[in-house]
Amino acid sequence: MPVRNEERHLAEAVSAVLCQDYPGALELVLAVGPSKDKTEHIAEGLAAADRRITVVANPSGHIPAALNAAVKASRHDVVIRVDGHALLPPGYIATAVRTLADTGAVNVGGIMAAEGITPFQRAVAWAMTSPAGVGSAKYHTGGEPGPASSVYLGAFRRSAIDGVGGYDERYLRAEDWEMNHRLREAGGLVWFQPELKVSYRPRATIGALWSQYFHYGRWRHVVARMHAGTINPRYLAPPTAVSAMAVGTLAGLAGLFALAAGVGGWLPWLLAGFAAPLLYLLGVLAVTATAAVAVRGQALAMLPAVLATMHISWGVGFLTSPRRLVPTRPMTATLVRSG
Repeated sequence: MPVRNEERHLAEAVSAVLCQDYPGALELVLAVGPSKDKTEHIAEGLAAADRRITVVANPSGHIPAALNAAVKASRHDVVIRVDGHALLPPGYIATAVRTLADTGAVNVGGIMAAEGITPFQRAVAWAMTSPAGVGSAKYHTGGEPGPASSVYLGAFRRSAIDGVGGYDERYLRAEDWEMNHRLREAGGLVWFQPELKVSYRPRATIGALWSQYFHYGRWRHVVARMHAGTINPRYLAPPTAVSAMAVGTLAGLAGLFALAAGVGGWLPWLLAGFAAPLLYLLGVLAVTATAAVAVRGQALAMLPAVLATMHISWGVGFLTSPRRLVPTRPMTATLVRSG
Protein backbone atom coordinates (compact mmCIF):
# COMPACT_ATOMS: atom_id res chain seq x y z
CA MET A 1 0.00 0.00 0.00
CA PRO A 2 1.65 3.26 -1.14
CA VAL A 3 0.56 6.05 1.23
CA ARG A 4 1.15 9.77 1.42
CA ASN A 5 -1.04 12.40 3.09
CA GLU A 6 -3.61 9.73 3.95
CA GLU A 7 -4.29 10.75 7.56
CA ARG A 8 -8.07 10.64 7.10
CA HIS A 9 -8.30 7.24 5.43
CA LEU A 10 -5.25 5.15 6.38
CA ALA A 11 -6.52 3.40 9.51
CA GLU A 12 -9.78 2.44 7.81
CA ALA A 13 -7.99 1.21 4.67
CA VAL A 14 -5.59 -0.88 6.76
CA SER A 15 -8.46 -2.35 8.78
CA ALA A 16 -10.23 -3.39 5.57
CA VAL A 17 -7.12 -5.37 4.57
CA LEU A 18 -6.41 -7.02 7.92
CA CYS A 19 -10.06 -8.00 8.47
CA GLN A 20 -10.18 -10.02 5.24
CA ASP A 21 -11.49 -13.56 5.63
CA TYR A 22 -8.44 -15.20 4.06
CA PRO A 23 -7.17 -18.59 5.30
CA GLY A 24 -3.52 -18.08 4.36
CA ALA A 25 -0.70 -15.99 5.80
CA LEU A 26 -1.09 -12.25 5.29
CA GLU A 27 1.23 -9.28 5.63
CA LEU A 28 0.69 -5.62 4.84
CA VAL A 29 3.59 -3.43 3.71
CA LEU A 30 3.01 0.32 3.94
CA ALA A 31 5.36 2.37 1.75
CA VAL A 32 5.12 5.82 3.32
CA GLY A 33 6.06 8.95 1.43
CA PRO A 34 6.83 12.41 2.88
CA SER A 35 3.49 13.69 4.19
CA LYS A 36 2.18 17.04 5.37
CA ASP A 37 -0.14 15.40 7.88
CA LYS A 38 0.18 12.64 10.49
CA THR A 39 0.33 9.75 7.99
CA GLU A 40 3.81 8.60 9.06
CA HIS A 41 2.90 8.68 12.76
CA ILE A 42 -0.33 6.76 12.12
CA ALA A 43 1.49 4.15 10.01
CA GLU A 44 4.10 3.56 12.72
CA GLY A 45 1.37 3.24 15.33
CA LEU A 46 -0.53 0.70 13.25
CA ALA A 47 2.66 -1.33 12.73
CA ALA A 48 3.42 -1.29 16.45
CA ALA A 49 -0.05 -2.63 17.18
CA ASP A 50 -0.04 -5.46 14.63
CA ARG A 51 3.03 -7.50 13.70
CA ARG A 52 1.54 -8.24 10.27
CA ILE A 53 2.23 -4.63 9.25
CA THR A 54 5.63 -3.46 7.98
CA VAL A 55 6.49 0.17 7.25
CA VAL A 56 9.08 1.09 4.61
CA ALA A 57 10.19 4.56 3.55
CA ASN A 58 9.47 6.06 0.15
CA PRO A 59 11.62 9.23 0.14
CA SER A 60 10.60 10.29 -3.37
CA GLY A 61 6.89 10.16 -2.59
CA HIS A 62 6.24 8.74 -6.06
CA ILE A 63 3.82 5.83 -6.42
CA PRO A 64 5.93 3.47 -8.58
CA ALA A 65 8.90 3.86 -6.23
CA ALA A 66 6.59 3.15 -3.29
CA LEU A 67 5.25 0.02 -4.95
CA ASN A 68 8.73 -1.28 -5.73
CA ALA A 69 9.87 -0.64 -2.17
CA ALA A 70 6.83 -2.45 -0.78
CA VAL A 71 7.23 -5.42 -3.11
CA LYS A 72 10.92 -5.68 -2.24
CA ALA A 73 10.07 -5.79 1.48
CA SER A 74 7.31 -8.38 1.03
CA ARG A 75 7.82 -12.12 1.57
CA HIS A 76 4.95 -13.96 -0.12
CA ASP A 77 4.31 -15.28 -3.61
CA VAL A 78 1.15 -13.26 -4.21
CA VAL A 79 1.34 -9.46 -4.11
CA ILE A 80 -1.87 -7.42 -3.93
CA ARG A 81 -1.81 -3.70 -4.54
CA VAL A 82 -4.05 -1.54 -2.36
CA ASP A 83 -4.40 2.23 -2.36
CA GLY A 84 -4.34 4.21 0.87
CA HIS A 85 -7.85 5.57 0.32
CA ALA A 86 -9.36 2.33 -1.02
CA LEU A 87 -11.55 0.04 1.07
CA LEU A 88 -11.25 -3.60 0.08
CA PRO A 89 -14.65 -5.33 0.31
CA PRO A 90 -14.95 -8.56 2.35
CA GLY A 91 -13.62 -11.56 0.43
CA TYR A 92 -11.50 -9.48 -1.96
CA ILE A 93 -8.20 -11.24 -1.25
CA ALA A 94 -9.71 -14.74 -1.28
CA THR A 95 -11.41 -14.02 -4.61
CA ALA A 96 -8.23 -12.58 -6.09
CA VAL A 97 -6.08 -15.55 -5.06
CA ARG A 98 -8.70 -18.01 -6.29
CA THR A 99 -8.92 -16.23 -9.65
CA LEU A 100 -5.14 -16.30 -10.05
CA ALA A 101 -5.20 -20.06 -9.50
CA ASP A 102 -8.23 -20.72 -11.73
CA THR A 103 -7.08 -18.64 -14.71
CA GLY A 104 -3.30 -19.02 -14.61
CA ALA A 105 -3.09 -15.23 -14.94
CA VAL A 106 -0.11 -13.23 -13.70
CA ASN A 107 -2.35 -10.36 -12.60
CA VAL A 108 -6.06 -10.14 -11.83
CA GLY A 109 -8.05 -7.07 -10.92
CA GLY A 110 -11.51 -5.64 -11.05
CA ILE A 111 -13.54 -2.46 -11.02
CA MET A 112 -12.77 1.03 -9.80
CA ALA A 113 -16.28 1.59 -8.46
CA ALA A 114 -16.54 5.38 -8.32
CA GLU A 115 -19.01 6.51 -5.68
CA GLY A 116 -19.66 10.16 -4.90
CA ILE A 117 -20.86 11.87 -1.74
CA THR A 118 -21.31 15.49 -2.84
CA PRO A 119 -23.33 16.43 -5.96
CA PHE A 120 -20.09 17.19 -7.81
CA GLN A 121 -18.59 13.82 -6.86
CA ARG A 122 -21.78 12.04 -7.93
CA ALA A 123 -21.53 13.69 -11.33
CA VAL A 124 -17.88 12.63 -11.62
CA ALA A 125 -18.74 9.10 -10.46
CA TRP A 126 -21.34 8.75 -13.21
CA ALA A 127 -18.88 10.03 -15.82
CA MET A 128 -16.15 7.68 -14.57
CA THR A 129 -18.41 4.64 -14.97
CA SER A 130 -19.81 5.60 -18.37
CA PRO A 131 -18.26 4.97 -21.81
CA ALA A 132 -19.18 8.57 -22.62
CA GLY A 133 -16.88 9.75 -19.88
CA VAL A 134 -13.88 7.41 -19.89
CA GLY A 135 -14.34 5.05 -22.82
CA SER A 136 -14.97 1.33 -22.72
CA ALA A 137 -12.30 0.08 -20.27
CA LYS A 138 -13.88 -2.73 -18.22
CA TYR A 139 -12.23 -1.63 -14.98
CA HIS A 140 -14.33 1.56 -15.24
CA THR A 141 -17.57 0.38 -16.82
CA GLY A 142 -17.73 -3.32 -15.86
CA GLY A 143 -18.28 -6.38 -18.03
CA GLU A 144 -17.72 -10.10 -18.21
CA PRO A 145 -14.60 -11.79 -16.79
CA GLY A 146 -11.81 -12.20 -19.30
CA PRO A 147 -8.42 -11.07 -20.59
CA ALA A 148 -7.74 -7.34 -20.32
CA SER A 149 -5.00 -4.86 -21.21
CA SER A 150 -5.05 -3.48 -17.67
CA VAL A 151 -7.07 -3.74 -14.46
CA TYR A 152 -7.65 -1.66 -11.35
CA LEU A 153 -5.10 -2.19 -8.54
CA GLY A 154 -4.14 -5.84 -9.18
CA ALA A 155 -3.25 -9.13 -7.52
CA PHE A 156 0.05 -10.35 -8.98
CA ARG A 157 2.20 -13.41 -8.99
CA ARG A 158 5.41 -12.24 -7.34
CA SER A 159 7.48 -14.13 -9.92
CA ALA A 160 5.85 -12.15 -12.74
CA ILE A 161 6.65 -8.80 -11.11
CA ASP A 162 10.26 -9.90 -10.58
CA GLY A 163 10.42 -11.18 -14.14
CA VAL A 164 9.74 -7.76 -15.68
CA GLY A 165 11.78 -5.78 -13.15
CA GLY A 166 8.86 -4.26 -11.26
CA TYR A 167 7.27 -0.90 -11.87
CA ASP A 168 9.16 1.53 -14.08
CA GLU A 169 9.90 4.42 -11.71
CA ARG A 170 10.16 6.91 -14.56
CA TYR A 171 6.35 6.84 -14.87
CA LEU A 172 4.73 9.17 -12.35
CA ARG A 173 1.32 8.25 -13.81
CA ALA A 174 0.08 5.27 -15.83
CA GLU A 175 2.65 3.05 -14.07
CA ASP A 176 0.06 0.29 -13.67
CA TRP A 177 -0.94 0.27 -17.35
CA GLU A 178 2.71 0.35 -18.41
CA MET A 179 3.72 -2.62 -16.24
CA ASN A 180 0.67 -4.60 -17.31
CA HIS A 181 1.78 -4.03 -20.90
CA ARG A 182 5.21 -5.48 -20.12
CA LEU A 183 3.62 -8.42 -18.31
CA ARG A 184 1.55 -9.19 -21.40
CA GLU A 185 4.54 -8.73 -23.71
CA ALA A 186 6.36 -11.33 -21.58
CA GLY A 187 3.56 -13.80 -22.27
CA GLY A 188 1.57 -13.26 -19.10
CA LEU A 189 -2.22 -13.11 -18.88
CA VAL A 190 -3.89 -10.08 -17.27
CA TRP A 191 -7.42 -11.01 -16.19
CA PHE A 192 -10.46 -8.86 -15.41
CA GLN A 193 -12.61 -10.20 -12.56
CA PRO A 194 -15.71 -8.05 -11.95
CA GLU A 195 -16.20 -9.58 -8.49
CA LEU A 196 -13.16 -7.53 -7.40
CA LYS A 197 -15.04 -4.27 -6.95
CA VAL A 198 -13.36 -1.54 -4.89
CA SER A 199 -15.04 1.72 -3.89
CA TYR A 200 -13.31 4.87 -5.14
CA ARG A 201 -13.99 8.46 -4.09
CA PRO A 202 -13.71 10.88 -7.05
CA ARG A 203 -12.00 14.25 -6.89
CA ALA A 204 -14.02 16.86 -5.01
CA THR A 205 -13.39 20.00 -7.12
CA ILE A 206 -13.27 20.83 -10.80
CA GLY A 207 -9.66 22.02 -10.44
CA ALA A 208 -8.58 18.71 -8.91
CA LEU A 209 -10.48 16.83 -11.62
CA TRP A 210 -8.78 18.88 -14.35
CA SER A 211 -5.34 18.15 -12.87
CA GLN A 212 -6.08 14.43 -12.56
CA TYR A 213 -7.20 13.95 -16.16
CA PHE A 214 -4.61 16.34 -17.57
CA HIS A 215 -1.88 14.12 -16.09
CA TYR A 216 -3.68 10.97 -17.24
CA GLY A 217 -3.59 12.24 -20.82
CA ARG A 218 -0.02 13.49 -20.54
CA TRP A 219 1.31 10.16 -19.24
CA ARG A 220 -0.83 8.03 -21.54
CA HIS A 221 0.96 9.73 -24.44
CA VAL A 222 4.27 8.78 -22.83
CA VAL A 223 3.19 5.13 -22.82
CA ALA A 224 2.21 5.42 -26.48
CA ARG A 225 5.61 6.87 -27.38
CA MET A 226 7.57 4.28 -25.43
CA HIS A 227 5.51 1.24 -26.45
CA ALA A 228 4.63 1.21 -30.14
CA GLY A 229 1.20 -0.12 -31.01
CA THR A 230 -0.43 0.59 -27.64
CA ILE A 231 -2.59 3.49 -28.79
CA ASN A 232 -6.22 2.95 -29.81
CA PRO A 233 -9.24 5.08 -30.86
CA ARG A 234 -10.43 5.41 -27.25
CA TYR A 235 -7.23 7.27 -26.34
CA LEU A 236 -7.25 9.37 -29.49
CA ALA A 237 -10.84 10.61 -29.06
CA PRO A 238 -10.12 13.41 -26.51
CA PRO A 239 -7.10 14.92 -28.31
CA THR A 240 -8.97 14.69 -31.62
CA ALA A 241 -11.98 16.50 -30.14
CA VAL A 242 -9.77 19.17 -28.56
CA SER A 243 -7.89 19.73 -31.82
CA ALA A 244 -11.11 19.95 -33.83
CA MET A 245 -12.65 22.44 -31.39
CA ALA A 246 -9.49 24.56 -31.28
CA VAL A 247 -9.16 24.72 -35.06
CA GLY A 248 -12.89 25.25 -35.50
CA THR A 249 -13.01 28.07 -32.96
CA LEU A 250 -10.02 29.85 -34.51
CA ALA A 251 -11.52 29.49 -37.97
CA GLY A 252 -14.87 30.77 -36.71
CA LEU A 253 -13.26 33.81 -35.08
CA ALA A 254 -11.40 34.58 -38.30
CA GLY A 255 -14.68 34.39 -40.20
CA LEU A 256 -16.36 36.63 -37.64
CA PHE A 257 -13.64 39.26 -37.93
CA ALA A 258 -13.80 39.08 -41.73
CA LEU A 259 -17.55 39.57 -41.63
CA ALA A 260 -17.26 42.50 -39.21
CA ALA A 261 -14.59 44.10 -41.39
CA GLY A 262 -16.74 43.73 -44.50
CA VAL A 263 -14.26 41.41 -46.19
CA GLY A 264 -15.90 39.46 -48.97
CA GLY A 265 -14.98 36.22 -50.71
CA TRP A 266 -14.57 32.96 -48.86
CA LEU A 267 -13.31 34.30 -45.50
CA PRO A 268 -16.78 34.80 -43.94
CA TRP A 269 -17.46 31.13 -44.61
CA LEU A 270 -14.92 30.34 -41.91
CA LEU A 271 -17.77 31.01 -39.49
CA ALA A 272 -18.69 27.37 -40.16
CA GLY A 273 -15.75 26.45 -37.94
CA PHE A 274 -17.93 27.20 -34.92
CA ALA A 275 -19.79 23.99 -35.80
CA ALA A 276 -17.03 21.93 -34.15
CA PRO A 277 -17.42 23.27 -30.58
CA LEU A 278 -21.19 23.50 -31.08
CA LEU A 279 -21.43 19.83 -32.07
CA TYR A 280 -19.32 18.87 -29.06
CA LEU A 281 -21.59 20.87 -26.76
CA LEU A 282 -24.69 19.22 -28.24
CA GLY A 283 -23.07 15.82 -27.74
CA VAL A 284 -22.33 16.54 -24.08
CA LEU A 285 -25.90 17.75 -23.53
CA ALA A 286 -27.26 14.62 -25.23
CA VAL A 287 -25.16 12.41 -22.94
CA THR A 288 -26.38 14.42 -19.95
CA ALA A 289 -29.98 13.79 -21.01
CA THR A 290 -29.37 10.04 -21.01
CA ALA A 291 -27.93 10.29 -17.49
CA ALA A 292 -31.10 11.86 -16.09
CA VAL A 293 -32.40 8.43 -15.10
CA ALA A 294 -29.48 7.82 -12.70
CA VAL A 295 -28.30 11.34 -11.83
CA ARG A 296 -30.58 14.06 -10.55
CA GLY A 297 -30.64 17.56 -9.12
CA GLN A 298 -27.38 19.45 -8.72
CA ALA A 299 -25.31 16.47 -9.83
CA LEU A 300 -27.11 16.38 -13.19
CA ALA A 301 -26.67 20.14 -13.62
CA MET A 302 -22.93 19.74 -13.02
CA LEU A 303 -22.50 16.80 -15.39
CA PRO A 304 -21.88 18.80 -18.62
CA ALA A 305 -19.03 20.70 -16.95
CA VAL A 306 -17.64 17.46 -15.50
CA LEU A 307 -17.67 15.67 -18.87
CA ALA A 308 -16.10 18.64 -20.65
CA THR A 309 -13.41 18.94 -17.98
CA MET A 310 -12.50 15.25 -18.21
CA HIS A 311 -12.43 15.20 -22.03
CA ILE A 312 -10.66 18.51 -22.61
CA SER A 313 -8.06 18.18 -19.85
CA TRP A 314 -7.18 14.65 -20.99
CA GLY A 315 -6.92 15.84 -24.59
CA VAL A 316 -4.80 18.88 -23.70
CA GLY A 317 -2.53 16.73 -21.54
CA PHE A 318 -2.09 14.24 -24.37
CA LEU A 319 -1.35 16.92 -26.97
CA THR A 320 1.12 18.83 -24.79
CA SER A 321 2.95 15.82 -23.33
CA PRO A 322 6.68 16.66 -23.56
CA ARG A 323 9.24 14.03 -24.54
CA ARG A 324 11.39 14.98 -21.54
CA LEU A 325 8.94 13.25 -19.14
CA VAL A 326 10.55 9.86 -19.67
CA PRO A 327 14.11 9.90 -21.02
CA THR A 328 14.79 7.08 -23.44
CA ARG A 329 17.05 5.13 -21.10
CA PRO A 330 16.43 1.67 -19.68
CA MET A 331 14.37 1.39 -16.51
CA THR A 332 16.51 1.02 -13.41
CA ALA A 333 14.24 -0.60 -10.80
CA THR A 334 15.44 -4.01 -9.66
CA LEU A 335 13.50 -6.08 -7.16
CA VAL A 336 15.13 -8.44 -4.71
CA ARG A 337 13.04 -10.66 -2.46
CA SER A 338 13.42 -9.76 1.20
CA GLY A 339 14.30 -12.34 3.83
